[in-house]
Amino acid sequence: MPAAFDPTSSVAEARAWLRTFVPMPIAANRLERLKSCLGALIGLALTEWICRQFLQGFNPWFIAPMGASAVLLFGVSSSPLAQPWSIIGGNMVAATVGVACAKWIPDPGLAAGVAVAGAIALMFQLRCVHPPSGAVAVTAVFGGPAVQALGFGFVVIPVAVNSMLLLLTALAFNNFTRRRYPHRPPEPAAQHHTKDVPPSKRVGFTRADLDAVLAARGEFLDIEEDDLEAILVAAELRAHSRRFGEVLCGDIMSRDVVSVRPGQLAADAAALMTRHHIKALPVVDRQRRLLGILTQSDFFRAYRANSRRVNGAVRDLMTRAVITTSADQPIVNLSQAFSDGGLHHVPVLDERKRVVGMVTQSDLVAALLHQSDQAMDAAEAGKPAS
Repeated sequence: MPAAFDPTSSVAEARAWLRTFVPMPIAANRLERLKSCLGALIGLALTEWICRQFLQGFNPWFIAPMGASAVLLFGVSSSPLAQPWSIIGGNMVAATVGVACAKWIPDPGLAAGVAVAGAIALMFQLRCVHPPSGAVAVTAVFGGPAVQALGFGFVVIPVAVNSMLLLLTALAFNNFTRRRYPHRPPEPAAQHHTKDVPPSKRVGFTRADLDAVLAARGEFLDIEEDDLEAILVAAELRAHSRRFGEVLCGDIMSRDVVSVRPGQLAADAAALMTRHHIKALPVVDRQRRLLGILTQSDFFRAYRANSRRVNGAVRDLMTRAVITTSADQPIVNLSQAFSDGGLHHVPVLDERKRVVGMVTQSDLVAALLHQSDQAMDAAEAGKPAS
């Protein structure tokens, strides 16, 4: 028996479908939007001016699809579609296919369709997908007598020249404004110089899980897989922060911190480490303001180099660039620094940069284990963890 028609369900589905047409929010602050506009202005104006000065004998010396390329290079410079090979390879491939179709397919409409379809196929194959290149292919077909007269020369002038000048401007502008371009997600630091992935990526979802999901979807995503993975890891850490955020560094830190002065002998510092069974000593001034940290690793490096600094003062061995935290920071904020950053000790400072405590890996593990036990006990009792 056929199911009865449910008008309420149909209306709800129609509303849900219509909501898909509502513009999605764009996560770009005002400064990023200003950079995008200014970059496009400078890039296009400079490219057109240079081409007009040196390529006036060619017509055209500047093509409209460069405007679309500028949107990507300056507006979404982290996109895979905006990377150097994408604009250079994509535009030149599309121009080549477009000129060929214009020459050998008499019907302009059919030629344009085949040109764009062929360009897309080649761009996917060559890993240089660049949406504005579709307009380059159409320009090669409908560009008129001037473009037709250039023949395959259109691929070099103006397409390659325009693309290269715009790319050079994007390289200069994006890096000057502190955007990483070409965009490549930073490689995770291999603290132990092995092939193992960082500890934080060995639990929860893995890269293999992400690859499997993307393969199952079978869709092209306008984001680097490494960037997507980094976003998901950050979201996972944020979820942990929401769960364990009530435990602060001040709750778990050691308060009776053994420290040394920069002028003390390194040998005396080593004796302190042995006596207290610790592996790191904060180096402080008379007001207990942090100047550096002295660890067993500092001694090992000096011994390995046969350095006389081992017999010198603490200041000669200590590490001056120190990652620190404050007592009011949630402990989960340190989890990645300990697991992936190779840290074993993090000094806790007050607002005057004075050492008030020390958090170690064992402190963090004990606190997270305690919170996990509390959560499990609360779940068994049927109430939220306190």
